[in-house]
Amino acid sequence: MPEPLPALAVPKEWQEFARSHPQLTALDAFIIDVNGNVLGKRLAIADAHKAFTDGVQFSSCALIADVRGLGHNVQGMGGSDGDPDGTAMPIAGTLHLVPWARSSTAQVLCSMRHTQTAASLWFDPREVLREVLALCRRAGVHPVVACELEFYLLDPRREAGGGIALATVPGRGSPPWRAANLSMDAIEESSVFLNSVAEAAAQQGVPVCGAVAEYGIGQYEVNLRHVADPVLAADHAVLLKRIVKGVAQSMGMLASFMAKPFARQAGSGLHVHVSLADAAGANRFGLEGGEALLQQAVAGMQAMMFDSLAFCAPNFNSYRRYLGPFVPTTRDWGHNNRAVAFRIPAAHGSGRRIENRVAGADASPHLVVAAILASVLHGLAQQLSPTVPALGRVQSGPDPDFPNGLLAALERLEHSSLLGSYIPAKFLQLYAELKRKEYAAVIEELFIREFDFYL
Repeated sequence: MPEPLPALAVPKEWQEFARSHPQLTALDAFIIDVNGNVLGKRLAIADAHKAFTDGVQFSSCALIADVRGLGHNVQGMGGSDGDPDGTAMPIAGTLHLVPWARSSTAQVLCSMRHTQTAASLWFDPREVLREVLALCRRAGVHPVVACELEFYLLDPRREAGGGIALATVPGRGSPPWRAANLSMDAIEESSVFLNSVAEAAAQQGVPVCGAVAEYGIGQYEVNLRHVADPVLAADHAVLLKRIVKGVAQSMGMLASFMAKPFARQAGSGLHVHVSLADAAGANRFGLEGGEALLQQAVAGMQAMMFDSLAFCAPNFNSYRRYLGPFVPTTRDWGHNNRAVAFRIPAAHGSGRRIENRVAGADASPHLVVAAILASVLHGLAQQLSPTVPALGRVQSGPDPDFPNGLLAALERLEHSSLLGSYIPAKFLQLYAELKRKEYAAVIEELFIREFDFYL
């Protein structure tokens, strides 16, 4: 029998929304793919109501497309099987306005389902995370999660050689020319953009709680509040990306979450903060016995870091980020130390948490959070002990076991019996096949740099 449907947005929800916004011209209905991208359809307002009764039909293999949205017939799906449609069903409570759109538009997040059975699809990254979360809750483990995302603001016009340049934000006369880490002046200079992001997030129920000028020139970080539903926390991260990109585009800029867009500037990370709640919602890390629990969770993250690295660094460019400062290439952990993979921030009581700093901003938040929760559950179940916490700068160079590039990371992920005990092996195999094919598409053309070395 098909599994029960989740709470879906009912026609009445749309009717009331449309009645309150008579100016609407379109509805964006989308799913979230394995890359953390949103893919779907824009529906004319006259047809939008059908999405809330019948769903929206489009290729179910959009979930497993590459970063460009192109399919690769992964495990025979999307090519050999005739590229069948799925039914994207709107999820209740995700219907909102799109403030940055040129015409009045609404959006709704959807769950892709089988057209006949209405069952969820096993290769949906939201479903992968949901299954890991179910394992946690059956074990009495209740994670609380928040994400931080770093990005650059770029000029959308490419340079003559195909390169990229920083954007001139509204209210500023030229692109930034020097680093402005934690600069309040940089935040104020970008306030038109950042305020618009915050306003759009508030309208869409995405709990943005702060912004920071980061290490890179023209780089920013936006923070999200902790929530007790890790699937929702990952949804927030994806929706925030959409907001940042949409607002930037409306202002003539391009927001990039590429892991390493500039060789000599800091890379962009997806940092995930995790704590555990008890039945009353109190943070178990801050209660009696919490330190032992926290250390078991850290040890689980250490045990699974390299097996899950391909989720955290999903493409060719991702591994350039690990060449930069404050980007972990060892399993080290420590207190109030940004040089490690697993940082314990200087917070006490209800603020006690682990910051997992491994993933790049180009990663799927759902798959990263799924891997982190699997590692936490593993650490607790096995009562693992972590290494001695690192003080200050960790050893120079990566750990000898650190996968050397994407292909090595995919090989390790695909054959990980440890990760495969929490995330189905068939999904690990599918993901590895997709990313290998995407990698092959990237390198099939010559790089200009090759001529400098080998001509």
